[in-house]
Amino acid sequence: MFSSFFNRLLLFFLLFSLVLGGKAFTGTYGVNYGRIADNLPPPESVVTLLKAAKIKNIRIYDADHHVLRAFKGSGIEIVVGLGNEFLTEMSVGEDRAMSWVKENVQQFLPGTKIRGIAVGNEILGGTDIQLWEVLLPAAKNVHNALSKLGLAKNVQVSSPHSEAVFANSFPPSSCTFKEDVLPYMNPLLQFFSQIGTPFFINAYPFLAYKNDPQHIDLNYALLEKSPGIYDAKTKLHYGNMFEAQVDAAYAALEKVGFGKTEVIVSETGWASRGDDNEAGATIKNARTYNLNLRKRLLKKKGTPYRPKKVVRAYIFALFNENSKPGPTSERNFGLFKADGSIAYDIGFTGLVPSSATSSLISFKVYIYI
Repeated sequence: MFSSFFNRLLLFFLLFSLVLGGKAFTGTYGVNYGRIADNLPPPESVVTLLKAAKIKNIRIYDADHHVLRAFKGSGIEIVVGLGNEFLTEMSVGEDRAMSWVKENVQQFLPGTKIRGIAVGNEILGGTDIQLWEVLLPAAKNVHNALSKLGLAKNVQVSSPHSEAVFANSFPPSSCTFKEDVLPYMNPLLQFFSQIGTPFFINAYPFLAYKNDPQHIDLNYALLEKSPGIYDAKTKLHYGNMFEAQVDAAYAALEKVGFGKTEVIVSETGWASRGDDNEAGATIKNARTYNLNLRKRLLKKKGTPYRPKKVVRAYIFALFNENSKPGPTSERNFGLFKADGSIAYDIGFTGLVPSSATSSLISFKVYIYI
């Protein structure tokens, strides 16, 4: 009897570990560590900064070896990026995916906690239809390579999407995928469902407000107190746009048969500066959004439509990036400036420059995620 009970207990813990093993994001608050700049602190300093801030999850957009070596032994969990430019090559054959995984993932494990690979970024709904066609085979080949190396249990394969995959998202319950996206999205969702991957969406209330400031309540976008919106179909009230965007993704997934798939926000943030035609891009608004979002994520709660699904999000971005193309806002999403000082105060300090050098002074973290 004891032996039978022990075996059942052992099986339970084995299955439990397997369920947890594939998760790339076990916390609720992560940060995107973009590096399209020529003036950022070295990765070693970034590790110190993140550890002091108690940020345990980051996402990078490549698999830079300097960064991965710097994070060795830090305990910080990383999602690396397989750039859009590699997708066609990865889709051709598993041998190429195998080489990439060995070179950019396997050799850094287990010292560097690589927990996920984002295969491409914002492919479906974008302008390059050829990439739509190679996304799924590329993702499959990367996953198969991880499986053959015995790494698939701990390294999750995903692919973040933009809001461009949706035909509409207001009210949340009406959200659907675009008709031209569905032939590519459905098999991708089927594959990710089989391997236990969540749906990753880049959700920006800032972009929605910037594009239509006349009809969107700024407080609603900033997670401030507002009348919010009412979804008549679900009879649910939304006090902020962030939760409405997450639930819109859940509604779209449900309509195509993937209602149990978890939604994770792979990017969200607010620009602290912008051009004259970029409404809302101010330091005050960026501080308000990011502070309110941290408080909201700290609560570890769900959304109106999925109250039992804890919301997880990666903030965009760690630093302002001076080499990014496009409007001024693109270069001003950072929680920190390029010298490591804070872009605005949401409860911590960073790398503060002196007359000669920069030194790390103690963080004042009032919010723990």
